[in-house]
Amino acid sequence: MANLEIELFLCRTDNFGVLLHDPVSGATASIDAPEELPILGALKRRGWTLTHILTTHHHPDHVEANLALKTRYDATIIGPENEASKIPGIDMTIGDGGDFEFAGHKVHVYETPGHTAGHICFHFPDDKLLFSADTLFALGCGRLFEGTPAQMWNSLQKLLALPDDTTVYFGHEYTLSNARFAVTVDPDNAALKSRSAGIEALRAEGGFTAPTTLGLEKTTNPFLRPHDPAIRAHLQMENATDAEVFAEIRKRKDNF
Repeated sequence: MANLEIELFLCRTDNFGVLLHDPVSGATASIDAPEELPILGALKRRGWTLTHILTTHHHPDHVEANLALKTRYDATIIGPENEASKIPGIDMTIGDGGDFEFAGHKVHVYETPGHTAGHICFHFPDDKLLFSADTLFALGCGRLFEGTPAQMWNSLQKLLALPDDTTVYFGHEYTLSNARFAVTVDPDNAALKSRSAGIEALRAEGGFTAPTTLGLEKTTNPFLRPHDPAIRAHLQMENATDAEVFAEIRKRKDNF
């Protein structure tokens, strides 16, 4: 089986557009559809024809171009069963633990409520790829619009169980702000400080911070580390549950 080819680009102001292409079959999927013109430009640039849209959640900045792209390419839209009524043009629904194939590549779905009530993430286990949209960001996690901190922490634990060498593509270029926040709750983490400095330099040059790896997030992303003694000590929450520490970190980020 050939390796999947990936094209990463910006849509709107800070949404990541991602195209996933199987060179053998010619199948091409867009992870969400934030904006039509940048996606069309990326397809033209690579000479690919869109066949699928893999929708993670219903927010307009992730589904805005669904119908236009479906009309143009007759693309199949696959999305979360618990948000099906809110996904324009949806053809196939899938829920937690569901599996399907994209051009012969296995795709496993995790339902990750928190940011929205029915948000899903797409995991390609054989390709070691995770498309986490607005559940897990580099050095961050999604804002809780429809779920509780406990729900989001439970969702993140599903992703934490994946291998460290999983490559993670996320939904927004929020990493600079996330890094500046992360050091306020985990100030003595040398790996985080080093990564934060690198992100400052990368963004100053206009570079993208996606993708990341799960292993890197496990060592530097405070939202994945509420169990860490240093973070707990800094927050004066040594005896709290992981869910309580996570909730405090999320609250502080909301007010950052």
